Amino acid sequence: MANGKGPVKWGVISTANIGVAKVLPGMLKSKDIEIAAISSRKLKSAQEWAGKLGIAKAYGSYEEMLADPEIECVYNPLPNHLHVPLTLAAARAGKHVLCEKPIAITAKEAAKLKKAPRGIQIAEAFMVRHALQWIDARERVKRGEIGEVRAMQVMFSYFNRDPKNVRNDASIGGGGLLDIGCYPITVARFIFGGDPVRVTGTIDRDPKFKTDRLMGGLADFGKGRHLSFTISTQLAPYQRVQIMGTKGRIEVEIPFNAPPDKPNRIFVQGTQMNVGEWHSYPVSDQYQLQAEAFGAAVRAKKKQPWGVDDAIMNMKVIDAFFKSERSGKWEKV
Repeated sequence: MANGKGPVKWGVISTANIGVAKVLPGMLKSKDIEIAAISSRKLKSAQEWAGKLGIAKAYGSYEEMLADPEIECVYNPLPNHLHVPLTLAAARAGKHVLCEKPIAITAKEAAKLKKAPRGIQIAEAFMVRHALQWIDARERVKRGEIGEVRAMQVMFSYFNRDPKNVRNDASIGGGGLLDIGCYPITVARFIFGGDPVRVTGTIDRDPKFKTDRLMGGLADFGKGRHLSFTISTQLAPYQRVQIMGTKGRIEVEIPFNAPPDKPNRIFVQGTQMNVGEWHSYPVSDQYQLQAEAFGAAVRAKKKQPWGVDDAIMNMKVIDAFFKSERSGKWEKV
């Protein structure tokens, strides 16, 4: 059994690209983290990635790895429809779980995670909440540096029409809103410090994949505040966030795929158009920071600031947007 001393020992469910390309390299930078094992349904794949990343153990099934008494925490980057089942399996095996976003396909499915054994911590992997530029942006908003924040505007897009890509498979939770539309919702809740009361949106679906490939959303956060955003899986790659206040604005330069090898920046403008200052932060990896924070909370038996209840709320907002697509009206969250 893990003894609670030294680096937190992690196991990874699957060799999904988001994990091996971004998250695990970030985690491997930390002295507080040891990726002790990686698992796949194909032993060869697990062995290949274990060799590339310097991971000691490779398992040819998820169940084998979950039975390993050395593992304290599990990172779950499986396709969306497997997030809840495998997260629950890991929790029942006594492992704490950091699960990729979205944590489920619907809020009803996400609510099943409340049945996890007591004392097991589960969190949704929104790394932006641990990124230095986002933390500073939030602090500036809290202290009123840009006045009353009334609006947030987000653009996030990429181009992917690969029929073999899980993001283009509607039957397993593919599509833009679940894949990247969850980010505008999350950062708006992070900055506003609250939840939307109603939403409305327009969605264009791919005629072949049946996935939402273009989506425009408007979320009413009450008190004269709103989020407006456009996301797409079939537009030129781009991302930008504007946080608009009565006395200024904050622009987050690369809000979601922040580079781990150079300083990240925000632009803070006052009351004069385009007059402001760029603020840079020390080079850091948001995936490293995310995993360190999760592991530290597990070791300290400290409740996560964003646990299962927070993840369920995010899914409720997503559900309401899909309901709005069908009704053509505003829908309550």
